[in-house]
Amino acid sequence: MPRRHLHVTGAAEAPLRAALRDLRAELDVPETFPADVLAEAERAAADPRLPDEDATGVPFFTVDPPTSVDLDQAMHLSRRPDGGFRVRYAIADVAAYVTPEGPLDAEAHRRVTTLYFPDGKVPLHPTPLSEGAASLLPDQTCPAVLWTLDLDADGRTVRTDVRRALVRSRAKLDYEGVQRAVDTGTAEEPLALLAEVGRLRERLEVERGGISLNVPEQEVTEKDGTYELGFRAPLPADGWNAQISLLTGMAAADLMIASGAGVLRTLPLAPDGAVTRLRHTAKALGIDWPHHVPYARLVRSLDPRDPRHAAFLQECTTLLRGAGYTAFSGGEVPELTTHAAVAAPYAHCTAPLRRLVDRYAAELCLAACADAGPPDWVLAALPELPREMAEGTRRANAVERGCVDIVEAALLKDRVGEVFDGVVVDVKEREPGAGTVQLAEPAVVARIEAGPGALPLGERLRVRLTQADPGRAKVLFAPA
Repeated sequence: MPRRHLHVTGAAEAPLRAALRDLRAELDVPETFPADVLAEAERAAADPRLPDEDATGVPFFTVDPPTSVDLDQAMHLSRRPDGGFRVRYAIADVAAYVTPEGPLDAEAHRRVTTLYFPDGKVPLHPTPLSEGAASLLPDQTCPAVLWTLDLDADGRTVRTDVRRALVRSRAKLDYEGVQRAVDTGTAEEPLALLAEVGRLRERLEVERGGISLNVPEQEVTEKDGTYELGFRAPLPADGWNAQISLLTGMAAADLMIASGAGVLRTLPLAPDGAVTRLRHTAKALGIDWPHHVPYARLVRSLDPRDPRHAAFLQECTTLLRGAGYTAFSGGEVPELTTHAAVAAPYAHCTAPLRRLVDRYAAELCLAACADAGPPDWVLAALPELPREMAEGTRRANAVERGCVDIVEAALLKDRVGEVFDGVVVDVKEREPGAGTVQLAEPAVVARIEAGPGALPLGERLRVRLTQADPGRAKVLFAPA
C-alpha cells in the first residue's frame, strides 16, 4: 500500500497539469468512457433493477469528506430493546445498474478502482452512476445492499442479515461536524451511538490483536492562485466510521467462509526481519518500545500529531505490504483466511462505487444469507478477480506516489537552494547516505542524499533543497 496518504482539494497551475497529464499517459490511465459505456450508464441510471423491500423509513446518514459525492455507505444505529445495538449499513447496489458481461461491466474490469489525481478523479463507473443515481446522496431514493448487524452490549456481532432494499439518506455529514456534535453533546442518538459503538469495536480490536494505523494525510489545498501543504491527523470520528466498515467486512468474511464461496482480503503475518527493522526505526526516532510490549499496543499509544510518531506510523505501513485478495468456491476454503492487521477474516464489501471487488462480495454475501448459490456470473469472475484487483491496486498506488512527488515538486520549484528543518525518517539499509526526510514546514516527505556519509536516522537536521522539478516528479534534499 502507499507509504503516504494524499488528499488534494484543488490544482490549476499549468506545469502541474502538464506533469499530471504525463503521469496519466505513463500509467495508461483511461481518460474518458467509451460511448457505449456511457449510453448503458445513462439507461441504467434511469431504469435500475429495484428491490421489493422498502427501507426508506429508516433515517440513514452518511459520513464522508465534505466534497465527496460518490457516497458508497449510509448508516443508522439504534439500541436493541433487549440490550446491545443494531447497526443498519446500506451499501450502494452497483449490481442494480451493471449488467454482467455488458459494456459497463467490461469497462469496470478494465479500470478496477477509482483513481484520484490533484486535478480530478478517474472514476470506476461513469458519473451518472457514481455521483448520481447509484450514490447514496441525501434525499435520494436508491437501491442498496442493506446490512443489519445486531451487536451485544460489548459490541460483538450476534446476528447478521443482508438483503436488497430501497433506502433514503437524510443527511450528508463530515468527520469534523460529527466530531464537534459528539464532543459538544449535541449529537442525536443515532450519531451519538456511532461514537459509542465505534469505541466498543476499537476495544474489541485491541482484544483480538488488530491494529488501525492513524497515518496523517498529506493535504494539498489551492489558495489565492497558489498551494499550501500540510498534514491532517485523523479525528476519533474517522476511526469510529472506519470501525463500522471493518465490522461489516468481518461479517462478510464470516458469511463467505461459512458458505464455501468468497473473495477475502488477506495479509500474512509480517516476517520477523520486518518487525526487527521497525524496532530499530523506533529506537532511532526516540520511541520507547520495550520488548514485552506488543506492536499493536505501541501503535495505539502514538500521537500522529507528534512528528516523530507520525514518521514511525509511516514506517509501520511497511508491515502491510503483501496484502492481497484470495478467492475460493466449491466449499474449498483457503488455508489463509485472515488479514494480519485486522486480526480476523476480512473482506472488502463497502465501497462498490470505487472498487470492483466489492460488487462481487455483495452478491456472495446476499447468496450466503439467503442460503442460495452465488450467481453464475459471480462464480465465473472469481478466479480472475485477485489478479485484476492486484493490478488495479498497483496502478492506484503508483498514481498516489506519482501525484505526491509531482505536487511537492510544483510547490517547491521556486525554492531550490533554501534550507529547511527536517527529521530523517528512513535510511536505506544498503545505502546509508540515502533515505527520506520529513520537513516540519511545509509538510513534505522526500528523498535526501548525503553522499558518502551516513544519515542520522530519527534526528533533526537542517536540509537544503537541491532539486524540485514537476516535469521529472522529483524532489531532492541534501544536508545543509
